[in-house]
Amino acid sequence: MYNYFKVLSLFLFMFFYLLQSVISAEEKIKIGLLVPISGSDKELGEQIVKSTRIALKDIGSDKIEIYLKDTNSNPNTTLKSAYELKQIGVKIIIGPVFHKSLSYLSEIEDITFLSLTNKTLDLPKNVISAGINATSQLNTIKKFIKSNEIKKTIFLTPKADYELEIKQSIKQSKIKIHKHFTYDKDPTKLTSQIEKITNYKIRKQNLLDEIKRVENSDLIDKEKQIKRLKKKHTIGKVKFDSVIISDFDESLKSVITSLLYTDVSPKEKFFISFNQWFDQSILRETNIQPIYYPSINKKNLDNFERKFKKEFNELPSFLSLLSYDLVGLIYYLSLKSDLSDVNKLFQRKNSFKGKIGIFEIENKKIYHKLNMYKVEQNKLIEIF
Repeated sequence: MYNYFKVLSLFLFMFFYLLQSVISAEEKIKIGLLVPISGSDKELGEQIVKSTRIALKDIGSDKIEIYLKDTNSNPNTTLKSAYELKQIGVKIIIGPVFHKSLSYLSEIEDITFLSLTNKTLDLPKNVISAGINATSQLNTIKKFIKSNEIKKTIFLTPKADYELEIKQSIKQSKIKIHKHFTYDKDPTKLTSQIEKITNYKIRKQNLLDEIKRVENSDLIDKEKQIKRLKKKHTIGKVKFDSVIISDFDESLKSVITSLLYTDVSPKEKFFISFNQWFDQSILRETNIQPIYYPSINKKNLDNFERKFKKEFNELPSFLSLLSYDLVGLIYYLSLKSDLSDVNKLFQRKNSFKGKIGIFEIENKKIYHKLNMYKVEQNKLIEIF
């Protein structure tokens, strides 16, 4: 009799185990997608949707289901759409895209949002920034500085809405900075600020004093020395060997132009900027080169762009590539563990290799392991 019950218990255990396995196999991975599919950012939202379609096709699993909802780039619409996703059992959402859309999401419990924003300050507890944040970029720059044995780095940050974000990222990355300066983007003020940072007026006066001294001297090669001195712009060294400029587009170029005016050349000092997304205009302007910056893997980006263009006859935005990777990341995490408690998955230390690069996950934060690039003589060169 004992053996009978033992066999029966074993049979029931195996039955329920197999039943549970069948149920689990049929369970779908429900992913919410919160993007603007109406309003001024509609085109960006549509590209993100297209990227998730490519991701689903590449993964090739029928276990994933994407549920699309509109944000209209509006926090109220975003909240309403998030509630609707929660009602159908969604536990994890890609989006929203913009930081301004996150305002009310703390009201939604039991859902984790992987926002495409790169801002990490003032986020609701249930929102994880998946964008390429300043800390990820500074970690890459820190590695570059160490490999080149750079000793004194100054940091230039514009007076902008991301100023506090930069300061926080400097602390988190533990990058060694000699001095940190903030500057006004107004071109009428910028040059004078850069002059102070580089001690331009003192160095200029040093040159004038030296020319006068030689002119009043009895040196045999006086004329030769004067001719040589007049070719110079300043005399004296600046107190740094590299400069990090956390700026972009024309504003970045204005800062570099001001540095050139004050006789600080990228050929003598390392000019390092934040991610420029392979801006073609920087490639064309040889006077500001060489310039270094961290970014995503260019080869992977090129491959993705070709695939996207073939599929939809248009080029994708960079955020589209990020959304593609996030679908893959969620699927990867689902293979490692149950998605029923998403928060725990993002608390554990994990890494995932995507198209952008390597995602490093820990304590509900996502960092990106980026590549470092140099632009020199109209060429983009991968450093590491």
